[in-house]
Amino acid sequence: MSLTFHWFLPTNGDSRHVVGGGHGTPATAFGRNRPPTVAYLSQIARAAEDLGFVGALTPTGAWCEDAWLTTAMVSQHTERLKFLVAFRPGFVSPTLAAQMASTFQRQTGGRLLLNVVTGGESHEQRAYGDFLDKDARYRRTGEFLQIVRDLWEGKTVDLSGEHLQVEDARLARVPDPVPEVYFGGSSPIAGEIAARHVDVYLTWGEPPAQVAEKIAWVRGLAAKEGRTVRFGIRLHVITRDTAEQAWTEAHKLLDGFDPDTVKSVQAGLARSESEGQRRMLALHGGSREDLKIHPNLWAGIGLVRGGAGTALVGSHDEVAERIKEYHALGIDEFVLSGYPHLEEAYWFGEGVLPRLAAQGLWQHPFAPTSAPAAQVPFTS
Repeated sequence: MSLTFHWFLPTNGDSRHVVGGGHGTPATAFGRNRPPTVAYLSQIARAAEDLGFVGALTPTGAWCEDAWLTTAMVSQHTERLKFLVAFRPGFVSPTLAAQMASTFQRQTGGRLLLNVVTGGESHEQRAYGDFLDKDARYRRTGEFLQIVRDLWEGKTVDLSGEHLQVEDARLARVPDPVPEVYFGGSSPIAGEIAARHVDVYLTWGEPPAQVAEKIAWVRGLAAKEGRTVRFGIRLHVITRDTAEQAWTEAHKLLDGFDPDTVKSVQAGLARSESEGQRRMLALHGGSREDLKIHPNLWAGIGLVRGGAGTALVGSHDEVAERIKEYHALGIDEFVLSGYPHLEEAYWFGEGVLPRLAAQGLWQHPFAPTSAPAAQVPFTS
C-alpha cells in the first residue's frame, strides 16, 4: 500500500517565519508577509498537485479564512488535488452540510475530504453562537455525523437527538464519491466518536510511543463497533540535503520567536480545553530547551502556534526514516506543512518522496502506472 501525503493551505497567511494562530490564539504578524490570497494559495496547491500530494488541509477558526469558500475558489485553479476541508459541526445544519459536500463533489469531480473539528475552545465557540460545553459538543458531533452519513447514503432521515433534530431530511442528489471523514481528538469521548463514524483518525505529531498508544486505543474502540479505521498524522517538516542544513533552518525559526510572543501564546494555550493541545504543550513545557523530543522530532513550532506543534527535522534520508517509523506503527497518511509552504513543499516533494518511492513505499498518485520508478535526486 502506497503511503498518502497531504500538504497544507495556510489560509491564515504564510511567511519565512512561523505563523501562529489556532486554539484561541490569533495569527501572528508574520501572516501578513504573504497574505492568503486565492492566487498565492493556488500556487501552493498546484505545486502540491505536481509533486504528488493527494490533498491539502485547510484549517478552521476565527484566525483564518473560511475553509469552504477558500477551497471552492482554489479548486478552480487545480485539476486533481483534493481538499481536506476543516469544518465545525455546530456552525451549520447537518442537512445543509451534507448538501454542501455533495455540491462540492460534483463541481470539483470528487475532490472533497472532510476534517471534522468539534472545537476545543468554548470562548471561541461562543463567539459563533455555540454555548455547549466540550463533551456536549462531541455528542452533537456524533449526531451530526450520523445524520450526514445517512443522507449521503440516500436515506430519508428523521432524528430527534439530544442536540440535533431533523424531520423528513433528504438529498436530491447524493455525493459520488462519498467524501471520506477525517477526525482528531484525544479525550475519551473523542475516541468514541472516531470509532463509530470516521474513516481516518488524525493525531498530532507526538513521539512514536505516544502515537502507538493512540492507535491501539482507537483501533480497539473501533473493533468494538465492528469497524476499522485508518490512521494519519499531522506534522510540519524541515528537510534539507544535510542534517546540518535542516537544523540551521530550525534554529533560524527559533531565533525569530519573540520572547513576549512566546509568553503570550503559551498563556493562551494553557487555557485550552483541548486534551490534544495539553499533550502538545507537555512536549516542550513552554521552554526553548530540550525541544528535540525524539530523533528528528522537534517541538519548537508549538512555542508560537496552537494545534500541530512538532516538526520532522533532518536530512531527506533521516526524514524518510522517521516516516517509515511512524508507518510501522500503523500511520498511512501524513498531513504535512512547512514555512514557507510553497518552498517547503518542493524541499519535501523533491527530496523525501523520491527516496520513499525508491523503497516501494510511495508512488505518485497522478503519474501513469507505466511511468518508471522515481529516482533519488543527486545532492552535493
